[in-house]
Amino acid sequence: MKKRKVDKPFLSIVIILVLVGFFIFSSASLGLLTRDGIKFSSAIFNQVFLGLILGISAMFITSQINYLNYKKYSFYIFLTSLILTSLVFLPELGFEHGGAKRWIFLGPLSFQPAEFLKLGFIIYFGAWLSSIKTKIKTLRYGILPMVILLFLIGAILLNQPDTGTFLVIFITAIGMFFVSGASWKHIWGSLVSASVVFGILAYLKPYIWQRVLTFMDPSVDGLGVGYQIRQSLIAIGSGQWFGRGFGKSVQKFNFLPEPIGDSIFAVTAEEWGFVGSVLLIFLFLFFAFQGLKIASRSSDNFGKLLVTGIVILIVSQSFINISSMLGIIPLTGMPLLFVSHGGTALMFVLLEIGIVLNVSRYKKH
Repeated sequence: MKKRKVDKPFLSIVIILVLVGFFIFSSASLGLLTRDGIKFSSAIFNQVFLGLILGISAMFITSQINYLNYKKYSFYIFLTSLILTSLVFLPELGFEHGGAKRWIFLGPLSFQPAEFLKLGFIIYFGAWLSSIKTKIKTLRYGILPMVILLFLIGAILLNQPDTGTFLVIFITAIGMFFVSGASWKHIWGSLVSASVVFGILAYLKPYIWQRVLTFMDPSVDGLGVGYQIRQSLIAIGSGQWFGRGFGKSVQKFNFLPEPIGDSIFAVTAEEWGFVGSVLLIFLFLFFAFQGLKIASRSSDNFGKLLVTGIVILIVSQSFINISSMLGIIPLTGMPLLFVSHGGTALMFVLLEIGIVLNVSRYKKH
């Protein structure tokens, strides 16, 4: 394969998203400063050092590594990601926040291993799908391995609990499964089965059922489970067409829970209004368009599936966040990538983008 330069339009949109994201994060973080100066300093350090500095470094490194190397070691990468994600249950390493065990300590830094699990799954599932070729339409080589993989991942994530991450991985799996040429019968069967499983989980897990009830009627328990979505809708509505202006959000001060976390889109909408919110959404759509263009031009099927999985992962997670803040779907607690606080998430997103850039070096034309 002839090596070319990285895809410049894709790199350009990534740079814009990173700059816009940090710009929005800087404003939203002022809300945290008034509540807890120590947490503010920690959040800024985590976002800048772990997210931006290490993330950009990781992006540069992975953009230079031939993506076919990941296929050789795909099983070991996935196995390592499963083991690391399981470490959150060890009292010596994992710690709990907001009723969920999703983080482990690495010295002075906290790390969310589920971010690695997302990438590990994409690499292994992409390697598997590219190796079976036309057998994808069979039960034994197609849908059954996908169900087994999702079961293993679900057993870990749903016990943390981290329903949002599992949902994103499921959406990514279905997208990769579809692109690889899977049977429509198996795809629809997977979606119907997932709906049934979600219904059972909602019945068995009170926190999921509460989110469903809040989604159907945000006025339920307005000071409890319905508080976040109510405050989010107030923030979004008060932004009107053009917003209050940079730094002028009212809701981020003592009203919105997690103003630099999963509520950050509400802060964005309040400060930049409908126009600014739509522009941010279009940035993600353009990111998806350019990314899928790279996938379609990939010189082999593994590269195509790898890029497709990464693009679906990033865009679906971001749109899940936006949709939940708008009340279109139940709250999931997922961060808005490139924008929300979360050094681990930003670092892995940039690392994954480096992989996409490397695949773009070997495109067909």
